[in-house]
Amino acid sequence: MTADATATRTGTATPTRPSGWSRHSSRSALAFTVADLLATLLFAFEGARLAAEAGLDVFGIAVVGCASSLVGGILRDLLLGDVPPFAFRSPSRILMGLLGSVAAFLVVASNAQTPDDVFAVLDALGLALFAITGAEKALDHGSNGWVVVILGTLTAVGGGMTRDILLGGIPSVLTSSVYASAAAVGALAVLISARVRLTPPVAMAIGFVVCAGLRILAIAFDWQLPTLVAR
Repeated sequence: MTADATATRTGTATPTRPSGWSRHSSRSALAFTVADLLATLLFAFEGARLAAEAGLDVFGIAVVGCASSLVGGILRDLLLGDVPPFAFRSPSRILMGLLGSVAAFLVVASNAQTPDDVFAVLDALGLALFAITGAEKALDHGSNGWVVVILGTLTAVGGGMTRDILLGGIPSVLTSSVYASAAAVGALAVLISARVRLTPPVAMAIGFVVCAGLRILAIAFDWQLPTLVAR
């Protein structure tokens, strides 16, 4: 007997879930995979580009590129108890990390004059993609709202923090205003969308627009969070 039939016999109302609502549906899985792969590619590109400009050799560029793109997801999976982390169970993430690193090496080697704002926007897109995949995976594991936002943020900024440390600098997440906060807002948007029973692909799309839009606006208008000492 189906759940709807049982509800009819007992006189209780069962909320109707929209088509494709299941977090385990093929559409949800595809949306998550595409977003995670694109985020991995973009963060690998940005990390490797900075490594190349810092004068690292080819191996160092690949290491920084892969670390930038993989660490956030690895930390997310470890904290969720999804072990070994997915990056170690499938070659797809490591391959995307290497592909992004090669692309960055070629761009820097070509001496192409690309405006810094272009790279900043690409970084914002990667940030948003990782924020929504981190939040979505936390939801998929039944995490509470606080954990969803925290893991969405950690997934988005973990790789960048590792990149900056490897390159000998202060992590930009600690000095670049409206960066981690944009990731947190994007993850929160995914959480709220899930709570009002929007499908996972729609929830991720909303979170992506919110996070990327907020970060890009912060870049365009130089939005800064309050500090105690003037910069």
